[in-house]
Formats: sequence, structure tokens, C-alpha cells
Amino acid sequence: MRPVLEALRAHPDRPAFEHGGRVVTRAELRTMAFALATGMRSAGLGPGSGVALATDLTPETFAAHLAAHALGCRVAGARPGWSPAIRAHALKAGDFDAVLDTDRLEDLAAQGRSASRQAAPVEVRPDDIARLNFTSGTTGRPKACARTYATFDLDFQSDRWSPDLAALIENCGRFLAFESWAPPVMLTFAGRCLLIGGTVVIADGANWAPVIERHRVTALAMPVPFLQRLPAGLDSLRAVVVTGSPASPTLLSAAMDRLGPILWQGYGQAESGMISLFTPAHLDALGSVGRPLQEVEVAVHAGEIHVRSPHAMAGYWGEPERTREVLSEDGWLRTHDLGRVDGDGYLWLDGRTRDIVIVNAEICYAGAIERALASHPDVAQAFVVGVPDERTGEAVHAFVIPSGAEPPDPAALATLVRSELTANSVPRTITAVREVPLSPTGKPDKTALARLIDPDR
Repeated sequence: MRPVLEALRAHPDRPAFEHGGRVVTRAELRTMAFALATGMRSAGLGPGSGVALATDLTPETFAAHLAAHALGCRVAGARPGWSPAIRAHALKAGDFDAVLDTDRLEDLAAQGRSASRQAAPVEVRPDDIARLNFTSGTTGRPKACARTYATFDLDFQSDRWSPDLAALIENCGRFLAFESWAPPVMLTFAGRCLLIGGTVVIADGANWAPVIERHRVTALAMPVPFLQRLPAGLDSLRAVVVTGSPASPTLLSAAMDRLGPILWQGYGQAESGMISLFTPAHLDALGSVGRPLQEVEVAVHAGEIHVRSPHAMAGYWGEPERTREVLSEDGWLRTHDLGRVDGDGYLWLDGRTRDIVIVNAEICYAGAIERALASHPDVAQAFVVGVPDERTGEAVHAFVIPSGAEPPDPAALATLVRSELTANSVPRTITAVREVPLSPTGKPDKTALARLIDPDR
């Protein structure tokens, strides 16, 4: 984020943030960042220090991220939705020298403002760790993906953006931020908005439509399940980016009918950074995750996607054995995602290698069952979980979000799955729901869904 801090020198009177009725200019944001950097330096933080920011969503807390990176720290954001156990695990795994909440940041900013001399950005080595991005934890406890300063700063170097990404960022002149700075997507898009001279609009709560209308928001990024929250008539919007999980063609098509051809989908991981981007120009491949970014190499081995990218992590922090399991010496990363690249260069996802249900000793891939269910016109989204079963070892259970007012016919859905897959893949139960529980990263929480079937899980 060091390029963002430098970019704030330009157009100092332009609004950097709008939060309710409050406006923070670019000059004011830069001043905040230097005051916080000075306070952090006085607290003994500097190059290589581990800093966890457990904060709410304000201009000041964004300035704290800028400040910590200006000092060459190893920075992470604590997600507000973490359980106490997950939070304790993540903070221990990150080996942090300081965990700073909003109150502590206020004290440090006050110390920095009263100091006679402001701390200047330090020189860092490109291979120093800039960022720890925690995984979603859907396959266990979150792992800390370490990104170097060389890798992390690429996100904020506009001359290194691929053409598709650059075209997307052109629409981000007024970007909506919500919930937390901890997710990489939210922090990165906000930084890119500021790089192009734009304004970040902060929304409190989940009712975004009035904020979008009042502040004339042009772009936002959000998890796929949130897409149905956006109503028609938001004429200021130029780009809606969905992330976190694949979006079904039915859901995307309905959203485009409602919002217009402004949908983009980013596919990537905490380990890899962004891998591919679906753009409004890719409507001929609706249901894919677009084409890989030009700087990203993609290979498919035995159905599994492997990537080599300048945006990829250096490894899992403090976990060399796990790092070796997914990252080769020549830079190829195992994503554990199943997929294929078609003849036109589009990348299609088929599920995860670990997201399986073993029924009567047959491996049934949840992603394949979900795609089959979501291909029905009455289904907007589908989610599959496996639950222990005395007769079959495990059983498939499905939850579907209807695309219309009426729930789909479970018998028709079961017939569809049987015709496309196998008898063991047919869900034991199919439950229609209007929304699904989400993990702190905005992904469908399949553990919570499984507990709806088996409360002891």
C-alpha cells in the first residue's frame, strides 16, 4: 500500500473518503497515516514487526494500514466475524508484536500528532513480508498466507495491471466499502480507488441501496450470496464485482436483467491472489470465471488447477510443511480447485478436491452436484454438504435458493442430478432457503448448513 500513500500527494483537496455526512480529503488521510506511523514508531514498531489491526471500518483505520506498511511492518487484519477460538488461533499463528484496536490507534495517533517530528516511510527489502492474508478456514483453521512487499505492492502499481483489470478499475471512481478492511478484496479495491483519484464511500450496515443512491457509488465488490440484495434502479453503478465462490449462470443472468451488463467476477485465493476475471464482455461464457489474467499461468493436472503468478504468496507463515504441500520450488501453486480451460481460454470451476461426500464408498464431488442443481431454471444457487449416515457412510444433503417466489420441486431436482451424475450423488434431502449462513469471509458456511441436518456436527 506504499504506492497509495505516495499517490495521496496528488489532488490533496479531493475527497478520499465519505462516511455518512463526513468527508476526509486526500491530504487529511495522508496526515492521519503519518501521525499513526509516528505513534507506531514510538511504540517500537518498525521493519519486520508483526502488526494485527483489529478495528472497525473508518478512514482512520484505513490510514492505520497505510501507516503500518510505511514502516515496513508485517500487517494483518483481524476479521470481525471470527469466533473467539479462531481469533485466538489466528493471532497466535501470526506471531504479532502488537494487536491494535480502534482505541489503541486513537492513542497512537494522538502521540504522533504531538510529536515534534513525523516518521518517514522506511526502505524495505522486496522479499520482506508485507501482508498476512488469512484463508477462510473452510477446510480447517485459517492459515496465514504471507505476501512479500514486492508481491503486495504489485496490486497498487497501475502500470502492471492487466487490460481487463485496468478496465474494471476505471469504473471504481466511487467505491463502496463495508464490513471490514481485513478481507484482501475490500482493502485492495479501496486502495486502487484512491490510486485513480477516486473516493471510497463507507457504508454502515447491510442496507446499501440508500448509500449507493445518496453517494452515487459507481462500484462495489461483494460475496456472491449478497448479489440478491441489490435492487434494480441503481443507475450510478458501473461495476459490481462478485467474489468468494462461483456464481451460477441463473443467478448472474437474473442479476444482469435487474442491474444491467455491469457484473464482473473475480476468481482467486488468499494463496494466489486474483487468478482470472469474468467481465461483461464474456457473456458467451456465462458460468465460467472468465479468462486468466495475462500475467498468470494456469495448468490443469488430473483435473486440478495449478497456477504460477507474481501475486502468489511466499508461503504459509510459520508452516513450512504445509507450504511445501501446495507450493513448488519453481513457483507453481496447487489451488485444490477442480476445473478446466476451454478452447477459447475461459476457466471453468468444477468444485474442490476436498469438498467431497463419500456415499457407499463412491466419491461424490459437492461442486458437481451443486452445478447440476443450479442448472435448473428454478434454482438461483445450490449448496451441498455431507452428513454421516449409518447406511451409506455419508449422505448428500442440498440447500437451494429459489430463483423465483416458489420453491423448486425436489423430485425434479433429484431426477436432474440422477440424470447428470450418479445415484449416490442424489441428495437425501433438498431444502429450499432464502439465504445461507456465511463465514467471516463471506463464503457459504457449510459447517453451519450441516448442523441444520445434524446438530451434533
